[in-house]
Amino acid sequence: MRNELTNRRLPKVPIERRCIAFAIDFLIIWLFSLPFGTNTPGVPIAQILVFIVAWLAGRVILVARNQGQSVGRWALDMKVVDPKYRKTPGLFELCKREGILGFAAVLAMVGLTIGVSNGISLLLLISPLAVDCGVAFADAEWQQAFHDRVGRTCIVQTRRGYSLDIRVKKLLAQVTRRMK
Repeated sequence: MRNELTNRRLPKVPIERRCIAFAIDFLIIWLFSLPFGTNTPGVPIAQILVFIVAWLAGRVILVARNQGQSVGRWALDMKVVDPKYRKTPGLFELCKREGILGFAAVLAMVGLTIGVSNGISLLLLISPLAVDCGVAFADAEWQQAFHDRVGRTCIVQTRRGYSLDIRVKKLLAQVTRRMK
């Protein structure tokens, strides 16, 4: 895989933008699955099942049909590609990639649902997501997370999208100018 990436330069995406795109997708799917949770203590099984189905729909099926972009990636002008063929990965590769990331996201959702009332559980349940994405911080050259390596995919910049990060920067610049 390294030879495939070195032979063809692909425009890298900063890790911060990748994290924000993941957070957008995560929040949308979490808010969608939130009504299926219960008020009783314990693990909300119905909410987890809805989250998994919505995750696969939003991060596999939508990405396969939308030129490699989920809602979060579309908002920040990036897409997932197969570096060997420079096109949207197949369903199998997307399922491998999002299966790993989805499992970590489900654990993070359960940890966040438990909340800070049980801080150790929160930290333990969020740690798989942190480890998976921490691999991208360690890989300074290609910035591939663990799920990218397993799925043989990478995230690249694109011109197709909403450019949310650029619009927010412009809005913040206007606000700071008006406050002076």
